[in-house]
Amino acid sequence: MPPVAPPKTPVSTLGVVIVNYNTLDLTVNCVASLLQHDIAAAADIVVVDNASPDGSGARLQAALPAGVKVVLSSRNGGFGAGVNLGVAASTTDLVLVLNPDTYFKRNDVDTIRRLFDERPRLGVAGLRLINPDGSLQYSARRFYSLPDILVRRTLLGRWGPMRARVDSHLLKRQWAAEPFEADWVMGTGFVVRVAAFNQVGCMDEGYFLYFEEVDLCARMWVAGWHVLAVPSVELVHEHQRHSAAGIWSKSGKTHLRSMARFFAKFGVPWLARPSRGGLARSYARWRSEPGKPTLGQQAGN
Repeated sequence: MPPVAPPKTPVSTLGVVIVNYNTLDLTVNCVASLLQHDIAAAADIVVVDNASPDGSGARLQAALPAGVKVVLSSRNGGFGAGVNLGVAASTTDLVLVLNPDTYFKRNDVDTIRRLFDERPRLGVAGLRLINPDGSLQYSARRFYSLPDILVRRTLLGRWGPMRARVDSHLLKRQWAAEPFEADWVMGTGFVVRVAAFNQVGCMDEGYFLYFEEVDLCARMWVAGWHVLAVPSVELVHEHQRHSAAGIWSKSGKTHLRSMARFFAKFGVPWLARPSRGGLARSYARWRSEPGKPTLGQQAGN
């Protein structure tokens, strides 16, 4: 039996972007895990502070190891705006976007780097998000329809036929060892090809919070890039689910506004999950409206 060839050393370079907002301790711990497990060199880590009112941005400059770049935004433009600033400050081929409330237990990211080397049309790759107890968070999804939202947000999701719909939306049967296609992956932890990110127009800053990653992945598919979930690369997520608050809470209203923006841009049919081709046609119509920026322009697209 011939010897098994060792995996090729990845060619693509990897940087990290973390958006901080009043999360000093979490951000410091996240960076520490990156350095401890050699996920990225300090010089390839960018922390963006979104004008934190607690002053944590300035304190991060002293608290983080030498070499880590700290970008102090003059405003809180939301998650997407922070990611855009971070990617613009990066010099690598790929960027791992992380929430501050995440950390690694080991380094498996070369698996994703090799995937990007081997698949030139891969635009986004999502990580396997797990809770601290090891349970799975199902971080790859199908695009939403109104029934998906209803069964996920109400007791209907516990009823037999509707529970199957939830499982389908969450792609529960796909989480084996092999990478698989997903309509979108959660923004908590994903790797993006910088060339693809710039081509599709970066993150849409019109959302502020929620649905930015859904929108980004939709535009990746529209532009001919692919989105994968990679079950073999694990990231622990402490999972502070502000979006699970009541529908009339501040975060609930923000979630609804973001959903409405996404549905308006991509013409999502309310009763059926949209096809990728349907998204492309609707998005083209939306972009043809007067005053819309051309594909590839940053922010608010």
